[in-house]
Amino acid sequence: MKTKHWISGLLGASALVVACTVAKTPQQQLAVAEEQVINPKPVVNPIANPAQLTPEQSLNAFRVPAGYHMELVASEPMIHEPVAIAWDGNARMYVAEMDTYMQDADATGEHDPVSRVMLLEDTDGDGKMDKSSVFIDKLLLPRMLLCVNHELLVNETDTYDLWSYKDTNNDGVADDKKRIYHVDRKAPGNLEHQRSGLDWNLDNWLYVTVDPVRFRYTNGTIAVDSLPSGSNGQWGLTHDNYGRLFFSRGGGENAGAGFQINPKYGALEFADAYDEATFAPVWSIIANPDAQGGGKRLRADSTLNHFTAGCGQSIYRGDKLPADLVNDYLICEPVARIIRRAHVVNDGGKTRLENVYHEQEFIASSDFNFRPVNTYTGPDGNLYIVDMNRGIIQESQWTPKGSWIRPQIERLGLDKHVQHGRIWRLVQDSAKPAPRPHLLDDSPAQLVTYLNHPNGWWRDNAQKQLVALGDRSVVPALRQLAAGKRLGETQKPTTLAQIHALWTLEGLDALDTEIIANALKDSDPQLRRTAIWLGEPFLRKNDETLVGAVASLQNDPNPNVRIQVLESLHYSTAPRAKKAVSDLLAQNAADPVLMAVEASIQKNADFKTYGSKLGSLAATDRNSVLKGAEIFKSYCSSCHGTDGKGLASLVAPPIAGSKHLVDNTVLLRILMQGLSGPIDGKSYPTLMPSVADNTDEWIASVANYIRYEFGGPPPRPVPPATPPAQTASLSGSTVAGVAPVRPAGPGGFRRTLPIIQTDEVAKIRQETASRITPWTLVELEKK
Repeated sequence: MKTKHWISGLLGASALVVACTVAKTPQQQLAVAEEQVINPKPVVNPIANPAQLTPEQSLNAFRVPAGYHMELVASEPMIHEPVAIAWDGNARMYVAEMDTYMQDADATGEHDPVSRVMLLEDTDGDGKMDKSSVFIDKLLLPRMLLCVNHELLVNETDTYDLWSYKDTNNDGVADDKKRIYHVDRKAPGNLEHQRSGLDWNLDNWLYVTVDPVRFRYTNGTIAVDSLPSGSNGQWGLTHDNYGRLFFSRGGGENAGAGFQINPKYGALEFADAYDEATFAPVWSIIANPDAQGGGKRLRADSTLNHFTAGCGQSIYRGDKLPADLVNDYLICEPVARIIRRAHVVNDGGKTRLENVYHEQEFIASSDFNFRPVNTYTGPDGNLYIVDMNRGIIQESQWTPKGSWIRPQIERLGLDKHVQHGRIWRLVQDSAKPAPRPHLLDDSPAQLVTYLNHPNGWWRDNAQKQLVALGDRSVVPALRQLAAGKRLGETQKPTTLAQIHALWTLEGLDALDTEIIANALKDSDPQLRRTAIWLGEPFLRKNDETLVGAVASLQNDPNPNVRIQVLESLHYSTAPRAKKAVSDLLAQNAADPVLMAVEASIQKNADFKTYGSKLGSLAATDRNSVLKGAEIFKSYCSSCHGTDGKGLASLVAPPIAGSKHLVDNTVLLRILMQGLSGPIDGKSYPTLMPSVADNTDEWIASVANYIRYEFGGPPPRPVPPATPPAQTASLSGSTVAGVAPVRPAGPGGFRRTLPIIQTDEVAKIRQETASRITPWTLVELEKK
């Protein structure tokens, strides 16, 4: 069956959506105007029809561009409640199921350990899965998957642990299990606010959302590296061809975040990373009355007016869909039942997202139960979509009695639509089937040739497999490929092949300064940038030759190269490196992007040493604040912003300087039961949920951090003769690149707001135990 088309001809679409790297030209502006005429805004069905559709009916409910169609890959009863997929090197698909997720509006039995990971196979090559087995059973809401060689790495909800599973007898069921990473505490927060990702990036590090760490996987062991400025995002994590990570924050109504710099260098966001007026609105083709924000988030026709649940993003890097789609950003909005497509634009070193279409979406469905939660580029070069296909998409903290959503759930019977799930793929009409990979069986020498494959899935997995195997016999071939030389009769390597070869050498611990220095001279700026990045271990050792070679690029014509010079030379203490950084900053003092990057790097350095600057606090109190900083950056900043000033989308109130942080009782009651209604005269589209399911220590820590960082009266003036000590802010970098630094001297709020102890939290918990609804400020001010 063919899905509905909405652009009159693929050729016309290609001309209209060519990826740009600078501001729109007059011709591009004309193309947008023409697109509005050729492709008028689709007719919206203002009536929510919650009927459960069969997979075949749901297939006909899609609206996709002309030249494309959707195909069903798998559905119930083969799978139920799918949330994430991963392919091994032979293109067998593993599916994480959250089988207990919101089976009713109260999440009854949600934490029962009965979820699964399914193993699916397409045995006849028609693109549809026809063989399945329960690979792992009795799991607690599995949320992250990664295939490495013959292992499947899995993380479950409520735990930080990573487990490795193997099928040693090839019966489709895991029979070997070992824990490869362990943290001896429960992961806090509801399941919407815990980690996702486990993305093996170009740099051979495994990145996750939420938690301030990244991992290195070698021979069945995990090495951990901390990210002092924290991680980013909520559900979904991806990378592009050059190792740039893309996060999103559904809770903060943010459809893209964390893509300016690698989190190891710090946290940096720009207010104009996308245009709020044109990018934030979403365009459903069916009414969405179950939006969490209620009336404030709905248009007159009951369609969602703004991103509220952006998740499952990917960069399309395949070779079977039109070339103009390559490198574009795709993100799901399960409340709107759409998938957004955006160009990734690099403008003077700043990365921005631009919506491809005017007031319409790349993929939309009139199936009320279509709930896209993840997207991927597949082994066959097509785009894959994970669809939970269910009635309720919000977690139970947002569906209690008295909430906006609860009456919609009951009126439409959304709680009845459970235990379904589909995996779709978007296919070009003219595409021919792609050869099936056999990377787990191919020789290391053959794997090297795949680094030149046009499909990013093949390049990524060939690199990962080579690093996992650890076979250094391929080092000569990798060096040849990295230098841009042919391997036998194969075609000349692309820049992407050279970049993957370099990072594969890094993963095999086979890099040297000679090959890096050669890459620094390449004509392609992405290769020069990669070489600088790869040189950091040698820069740490103050290798004079490499320091000089990198420093010589301080005036490179490409802004991204200059940014990488700045980031990487900060790892060196050599005088030549310090002078290059100083000169680079002086020569680019008017460049807001470079200045913001520098501020983020400095802020990151502050995070690394911040403990020593909390000397006025007892060790236990200092640890409480630092633990609270980690919680806030991973949990609270999604809505309140890393600087406590709120987000442009106004999803939650600012807390920086709020009078409501001063009173211990008020603050702890808000944390215990949540907050609803107008706040300081303003209304917001959602309520502050309770965090009472966390420990007294957890609540005390986050309370102490937000009071320490954002609360209390302004510091009183200090005489110039005795200037206050300057203490770095723990919050992430802001639009200007750095959060404000406030004095901690006499009269500073850190002395006027004492540390909250766990026994005080326990007392408030006991006093408010019978309270089941959020507080209002009117009530709290009477207490």
